[in-house]
Amino acid sequence: MPAVIRNKRLLLPLAVGTLILAAATPANAEKGFGGTDGGTQQTADTGADGTVSVTVGGIVFDRSKNGSGGSAGALTSSTSWTPPACWYAPKYTPEQLQKYLEPIWEAGSTGYEWDAEQRKKYNADDEKKGFNKDKSGKGYWWGSYVNESYPPGWDACDKDYFWVDEGDPPPADIENAVTPEVLAELAYAEIRVPGTEVTLAPAEATKVNLPTWAWLDGAEFKPVSVTASVPTIGIQATATAEPVSLQIKPGTPDAETYPASGVCAIDDGRIGEPYAKGNADRTPPCGVKYLRSSGDGSFPLQATVTWEIHWTGTGGAGGDLPDGDFGATQDVVVQEIQAINR
Repeated sequence: MPAVIRNKRLLLPLAVGTLILAAATPANAEKGFGGTDGGTQQTADTGADGTVSVTVGGIVFDRSKNGSGGSAGALTSSTSWTPPACWYAPKYTPEQLQKYLEPIWEAGSTGYEWDAEQRKKYNADDEKKGFNKDKSGKGYWWGSYVNESYPPGWDACDKDYFWVDEGDPPPADIENAVTPEVLAELAYAEIRVPGTEVTLAPAEATKVNLPTWAWLDGAEFKPVSVTASVPTIGIQATATAEPVSLQIKPGTPDAETYPASGVCAIDDGRIGEPYAKGNADRTPPCGVKYLRSSGDGSFPLQATVTWEIHWTGTGGAGGDLPDGDFGATQDVVVQEIQAINR
């Protein structure tokens, strides 16, 4: 399992896209318990309480508390940490594995010797105990799943099917076998956070040397979360993202930010402070002052919100995952203050 960086205040642009997950390799797509048949298996269910669950890659993702809307997006990271590119999870019952493998052997496409070794491995000639049929309902054959975009490391999960009795943990030497922590990392990749277009005052165009106030509505920046679970083995984990700060980059070196670092902390559920009449002489707690005009164009102000990520899971497990951020760019027109001589 890749090492998890546990720095709670890193400003990480996390570029982790939505995981829509397929089987172990493009050339070896399979169908079975949570498996696939030449493509991605995805099912969605809506409960009576409105909860939406999506099953992909052998894992159920509950996204009902996720960020939504057209401007919502995935977190990004500047570190080497990424969620697992592949993992192992329950895939077949004994009967399902038999139904999948026997036609392959009968076709003879993999060669007599290999087929014979496989039949021996799964004790296929024993009608009662072959494929662990004597343990039906007491465990599962586990197999690999991968991120459909095939990022680096997608082919690392190359172990053959292995059996895990119900209630037992997966073998300790199997990297990325689903555990609460692995589920948390996969849930992290499913998190979507609101867009980050800040409100500015003045709104239409600001003036050279005039402090421009910037803020984000606190109602839009509350915690979001995704829960990943494997119900058949009774484990789950929830990854939660909470906003902690906003970083402003004016889009030109000829500008000053408030505060000087350009990083505005969240305060009382809000980032920045809305401009109010009578505050013209105050320094904004979050904002920017442009020192020159944008001419006939505009400056690309970039606003990026940093989100702190923590998780909790089955058995009291929990911890921190790398902070992530999500940003957007908006155009700011800066005009010269015109003086009229009489």
